[in-house]
Amino acid sequence: MSLNELSASELSRMIAARKVAPSEVMAAHLSRIAAVNGAVNAVVSLRDTDALMAEARAADDAPAQGWLHGLPLAVKDLCATKGLRTTYGSPLFAEFVPARDDLLAARMRAAGAIFIGKTNTPEWGHGSHSFNPVHGVTRNPYDLARTAGGSSGGAAAGLAARMLPVADGSDMMGSLRNPAAFCNVYGFRPTWGLVPGDAEGDTHLATLATEGPMGRTIEDIARLLTVQAGVNPEVPFGREGHAFADALHVDMRGKRMAWLGDWGGAYQVEPGILDLCEAGLRVFTDQGAEVEAIAPPFPAEKLWRAWTTLRAMLNAGSFKPIYDDLAKRAQLKPETLWEIEQGRNLSAQAVYEASVIRSRYYAHMARLFQRFDAVVLPTAQVWPFAAEWRWPQTINAVTMDTYHRWMEVVIPISLIGLPALSLPVGFGANGLPMGLQIAGRVGADANVLAMGQAYHLATDWPAKRPPQIKA
Repeated sequence: MSLNELSASELSRMIAARKVAPSEVMAAHLSRIAAVNGAVNAVVSLRDTDALMAEARAADDAPAQGWLHGLPLAVKDLCATKGLRTTYGSPLFAEFVPARDDLLAARMRAAGAIFIGKTNTPEWGHGSHSFNPVHGVTRNPYDLARTAGGSSGGAAAGLAARMLPVADGSDMMGSLRNPAAFCNVYGFRPTWGLVPGDAEGDTHLATLATEGPMGRTIEDIARLLTVQAGVNPEVPFGREGHAFADALHVDMRGKRMAWLGDWGGAYQVEPGILDLCEAGLRVFTDQGAEVEAIAPPFPAEKLWRAWTTLRAMLNAGSFKPIYDDLAKRAQLKPETLWEIEQGRNLSAQAVYEASVIRSRYYAHMARLFQRFDAVVLPTAQVWPFAAEWRWPQTINAVTMDTYHRWMEVVIPISLIGLPALSLPVGFGANGLPMGLQIAGRVGADANVLAMGQAYHLATDWPAKRPPQIKA
């Protein structure tokens, strides 16, 4: 088996045992990038090969700093990396080279990772399709004519194509989960606050987005989460991290899971997706879990109203300096402009009412989790779509009224910061991957990962069906 096929954890153990050197791991991954990245376009701002090999050779005999010692990592292009171009997918930052790392990057670098470049993302992370005017389109390794999803599309595609052993991502509206589903890998959205951000801008109201791990195994997800997690004393609402990989064993017998499907018909879902997800759920029932289909626990339209209001409010605030500069405003994508202008027209009362909806929903779900260990939904409402599209205009002939309505199924989790794991559930008749998101109560990250591990050990879709890229 080639080094590219091994998990990050396996590579880490081999490096620690001196069965393989970081320089060999680096060479294998750079060779793979050279072979397939031209077709996929997942890794961007790739550093010089000679410089990377020199850094890897220096790691060959250096003491390990952490479990990522000597492993090549490409950081999502929404995360600032010291000395490494960070564009946010925007022409406004096309040549921006940060003077320091964001906290997430600093933690991964301190654990021994060698940053080789960045992973592609939509401009400003808006939209679940990774294209932008700086780096172009990231394509799906399973069908190069289709999207890899987003906004962590480069991370998911890089993992699936074996260019990266493990990856970071971020998730406001499914950005760790949707591309994982589209690329047959795992993506984990942690409980909000477990992986803290930097002390910049608003840190009290901005509680919708989080960073987190992606991988081809649950062990890799758990180990990277341990690196990423832990309190930043400069921001509020922090949570302590744990050694998540030490708690991956669970007996699924007696576990109760609530299947929400298409939220009682509120969410349009393309044919074949629900059937594939229900087949994935049978893995859990075969292991002794009880899966119960339940009615929608809360009105979908109320959730959507709260979500779009709070999201627009945050975008309008954070983008105000750019929007107020007419020359810079002209270089923003239409979807970003829409978000900002929606937010600029909000009243304080509308924001308050959205927060009340969110609060009532949180309480309702807390009561639901007294009966169930997890709630389950499809990760996506559509199959990976044409790479030339900006976003799906319709589902089942029903018009999508915003650029992100087609991914509404992630809102019940994102709105209240639940920990959620996207599990690969195989492939449709069209040969395309899909995923199932399993979420637990706030703070139950270890339990969600353990249930994911039980599923992974029974299926291992990433290893069972790697992409066959014809570059």
